[in-house]
Amino acid sequence: MERTSLGDVSTPGRVAAADEGISEEELGLAARNHGLPLEALRYDVTPPGLHYVLVHYDIPAADADTWRLSVGGQVRTPLELSLAELRALPAVTHRVTMECAGNGRARLSPRPVSQPWLVEAVGTADWTGVPLRSVLAAAGVEGGAVEAVFTGADHGVERGVEQDYRRSLQLPVDADVLLAYAMNGGPLPPQHGYPLRLVVPGWYGMAHVKWLRHIELTDTPFTGFQQAVAYRLRQSPDEPGEPVTRIAPRALLVPPGFPDFMSRVRVVRPGPVDLAGRAWSGYGPVTRVEVSTDDGRTWTDTEVAGRGPHLWGWQAWHTTWHATAGWHTLTVRASDADGNTQPLEQPWNRGGFGNNVVQRVPVLCC
Repeated sequence: MERTSLGDVSTPGRVAAADEGISEEELGLAARNHGLPLEALRYDVTPPGLHYVLVHYDIPAADADTWRLSVGGQVRTPLELSLAELRALPAVTHRVTMECAGNGRARLSPRPVSQPWLVEAVGTADWTGVPLRSVLAAAGVEGGAVEAVFTGADHGVERGVEQDYRRSLQLPVDADVLLAYAMNGGPLPPQHGYPLRLVVPGWYGMAHVKWLRHIELTDTPFTGFQQAVAYRLRQSPDEPGEPVTRIAPRALLVPPGFPDFMSRVRVVRPGPVDLAGRAWSGYGPVTRVEVSTDDGRTWTDTEVAGRGPHLWGWQAWHTTWHATAGWHTLTVRASDADGNTQPLEQPWNRGGFGNNVVQRVPVLCC
């Protein structure tokens, strides 16, 4: 049948059948978007090439010399700023752990059909830029403004809706929200939003609009696709659902020993084995990380490092396991200061969002 409309090539979201494997389209998404190799958890700051990437549409072509950020809508003084003008403003740097809202989706049953993340959709970077509050203050926020809507240069179609990627934040915005032009001390790489992006500490990645070119202050809540249709926690397609916002607590383990090539099962030797990793939460500092070596039957507390000056970066943790011969399943879970703890079994939702069920790592000790 001939395809004659956007709806013919951009279908509604769906859930995979019980016996349905990963599709060619999902493999295509997985080839375009990549996660963090878990051994890279050893780095305090993730090298840009190892930081997770999710690009909804295409990476747009961008010229820093001609790039402009416009600020309009419910403001007293509309602005159009070049990158040089933004760089001339007082800059700050925040270390921020960023995680995709769909991290862990591929492990749900039934599986929401989309980017098939396991647990690796995360990374931590030092983002440098201008506080969003400073730019909004220069524009002069009108009294009736309730939200700031951010538009990126990436353009595509999703579930039949042609669109620029757009998201909003309620006003007033948090003090740490950045208009970032540098990552780990260098220019933003193309896949990370060059030449300008939004960074919203503590929130899942969908809020961090890349290739940012326009900010509009509105006197009504934004109801665009990425805000009101996508990134909602819902059980059925006809309910409005709740918005996805802050990152739920998660701990990840650097897989110990060495791996089998295909299965990634780990092999360790009997005796003391160092276990270490990172933990984070968008609701506050991680206060406890527990490890189980028997698939959650018993738990042992680890030593957790404080956040130090980096209020939005992940925290290191470590312990020692005295491994004995045989099969083991290592499991790790985090709890934060707000009282949130990772679940042992994940509540299900249609989009596969906010999935922070505990990591499980099979290990053969021999």
